[in-house]
Amino acid sequence: MDKQFISDLKTGDTVHSEFVATEKTLIAFNQPNRAGEQFLRMQLADRSGTIRAVAWDKGPELAGRFEIGDVLRVRGEVGHYRGPQLVVSGLEPVPPEEVQRQFFQRVAPREREDMLGELRHILTEITQPHLAELMKSFFEDKEFFRLYSEAPAARSVHHNYVGGLLEHSLEVAALCYRFARSYHELDQSLLLCGALMHDMGKIEEYDTKSLTFEMTTRGKLIGHIVIGKEMLDERVRQIPGFPAELQMELSHLILSHHGQKEWGSPEVPRTFAAFALHHADLVSARLNQFAQVAGKGSKPDGWTDYDRLLERDVYLGLAE
Repeated sequence: MDKQFISDLKTGDTVHSEFVATEKTLIAFNQPNRAGEQFLRMQLADRSGTIRAVAWDKGPELAGRFEIGDVLRVRGEVGHYRGPQLVVSGLEPVPPEEVQRQFFQRVAPREREDMLGELRHILTEITQPHLAELMKSFFEDKEFFRLYSEAPAARSVHHNYVGGLLEHSLEVAALCYRFARSYHELDQSLLLCGALMHDMGKIEEYDTKSLTFEMTTRGKLIGHIVIGKEMLDERVRQIPGFPAELQMELSHLILSHHGQKEWGSPEVPRTFAAFALHHADLVSARLNQFAQVAGKGSKPDGWTDYDRLLERDVYLGLAE
């Protein structure tokens, strides 16, 4: 059975393909002739996008067949109700050993080897001995390195794909490197360490085995900022003579990188390095959001659809 990608589906298409379930809800009918019955509303996804889906019959039975995050083999037809909607006539879960992950998870647009080469170069620019030892402790740990290079930077906002954390961290590091070259008051080694470590807690915040990058219990209860601080403290304890003042500066970089308390940071940036890191992080995230919106293309008038995360539509210009 050939894969039908969501981005290619059009109203009237007959569908018999595999999708990952990202949402499911049972809803009671409000028609008197179906009182006491429920229909199933879902969101289905693959690497090309998402689509709303509905099963009008046997809602509870179908809902009982799967959990969120399962890959389903779905039959139905594409209709239109406030946008495309797949009307489901049947579904069954796909056995895990038969799931082809490449259909459901996007990967970073940059080549992995290219990113790893850039990472190795950045590590050579961290010359302060204690910080170099700290980076060695992290990146020579094979399990940490595997998770760091595979994890997303987010589920939906920016760099939300396999390798997204690595790509985002490299972008932040590149910006921090330029900042340090322009402002000699900035400590390059400290700032580059902050760039590489600021989001490292995400390797435990997200379940990298999940096709939809579901949050772990630890991620939900503690969050990547505090997890990252804990990871830093654990590594520092293993390095004899690591300066307490330097550990505090690194901790502040991690804890303040979101920039504002209402954005999730326990503290606002109060050092030059923390202020620089926050803005590098923000620029990388926002530009990736813009790039993803632009990548979806524009309407005939040159404008994209409204993006609720950016809180605007984007003008791409008229096609020549």
